[in-house]
Amino acid sequence: MKNNLPTILFIEDDMIERMKFSRVVGTLGFGNKIIEANNGEEALKLLEQKDNLPQLILLDLNMPRISGIEFLSILKRDETLRFIPTVVLTTSSNQRDLLECFKIGIAGYILKPLKYEEYVEKLSKVLSYWNVNELITV
Repeated sequence: MKNNLPTILFIEDDMIERMKFSRVVGTLGFGNKIIEANNGEEALKLLEQKDNLPQLILLDLNMPRISGIEFLSILKRDETLRFIPTVVLTTSSNQRDLLECFKIGIAGYILKPLKYEEYVEKLSKVLSYWNVNELITV
C-alpha cells in the first residue's frame, strides 16, 4: 500500500527539539516521511532539488544564519516553493512575529508548549489535520 501521507520538512536548529519531534512523530505512528534541516540555509539547499519536494514544512522562527521569517520570505518568492504549506512551530509569542508570518503567507502558527504532553497533543492535531488535507504535489 502506497503511503499518501505528506512528506514533512522539519526545520529546527535545536538538536533536542529535533529529537523530541522525531520521538513524538514516531510515538503517534502517523507514518509521515520526515526530512530534517538544521537551519534555513540547509532547508533551502534541500528545496533546490525540486523533484523531491515535501508537501508540508514545519518551521522554527529563531534560528542562526537566516531567521524563520527570512526563510519564509525567500520561500514565498519562489514560483514553485510558494505553494508548500508552512506551519510555524515556535516559542515566540511575539505579536510582530505572528503578524509578519501571516503577512508573508503561512498556513499556521503553533506555540511550542513547555509540557511534553501538550506538545504531543498539539503535534497530533497538526499532523492529523495535514494528513487528511488535499495537498498540491509540485
